[in-house]
Amino acid sequence: MSSLARGPAPDGPDEPDAGAVRGRRRGVGWRQVAHGLHVPVSAGDDDELAAWLLLVPPSGGLTHLTGAAARGWSLPPLPAGLPVVVCMGRRDVRPARPGLRTIRLARPRVEDVRGLRVAPALDVLLACACDLALLDLVVLVDAALREDASCLDGLADLTGRRGLPALRRAAALADAGAESVWESVLRVLHHVCGAEVASQHEVRDDSGLVARGDLWLVGTTVLHEYDGAHHREAPQHADDLRRDRRLARAGWSRRAYTSGDLVGRPGAVVRDVDLALGREHDPATVRAWTALLRESCFTPAGRQRLVERLALSPVGRAVECSVG
Repeated sequence: MSSLARGPAPDGPDEPDAGAVRGRRRGVGWRQVAHGLHVPVSAGDDDELAAWLLLVPPSGGLTHLTGAAARGWSLPPLPAGLPVVVCMGRRDVRPARPGLRTIRLARPRVEDVRGLRVAPALDVLLACACDLALLDLVVLVDAALREDASCLDGLADLTGRRGLPALRRAAALADAGAESVWESVLRVLHHVCGAEVASQHEVRDDSGLVARGDLWLVGTTVLHEYDGAHHREAPQHADDLRRDRRLARAGWSRRAYTSGDLVGRPGAVVRDVDLALGREHDPATVRAWTALLRESCFTPAGRQRLVERLALSPVGRAVECSVG
């Protein structure tokens, strides 16, 4: 558990189990997180975040992608070296450390998450919406809804917040039924195709449940699913084959896709959607998906875009939010 109550300590030897500490430290049992911030060499991610929080007033906490990670949400494939992002009041003294970005709010709010001060889910999403592409943001909203179905309550009543229009667009595409990042991506691709889908659809026959599928193309007897690498492992592969036979006996079919299909070969997925819906293939749909994908962290170009948006000056950058 992270130690957040510990403040600056005088110089001198400390036991390595003391948790995150602020001040000058020596000894092989410690490692530096940033200037003046140290944790034991065996410390985990939460302890490093606790160290950063020693620089932040009690009313402030972790937000943006840092807050999302602290909450344990599934994240898009992020580039390495992103800053730690915290929120604090407008009159609070901003800590100057490389690798730290601050967001100033009129009324910052925090909650306890595993002993860490973290902004509420809605505030974390609003902060992310200022910088993330739409597809990345949908992934985060899906994850937030899986944790707390009420996390978007109050979104409709908000005004004047940075990121609000982008978050509302993402919320309109979100679905707590997605059980992984790539299921979210697959669903958004179907939305771009103009296909109505239902998540975690149960196929039943007279004997009961046949199978549950990631996405049902509404109006058809077709399931589209994301298959990760574990589906190629022998026990899982055998289960999948038996499941496919049950679906076939019930008059259903299943098509499975990998991350490589969704990113590198989306045209084949779009053709399958068109085939299932009995309509003519439109190449413009693939171009629309490619444009959405290019902005996101699922491509090198999108990851570079995020790095540039979150680029830091030598002492960090503060962002002013008009209302909050």
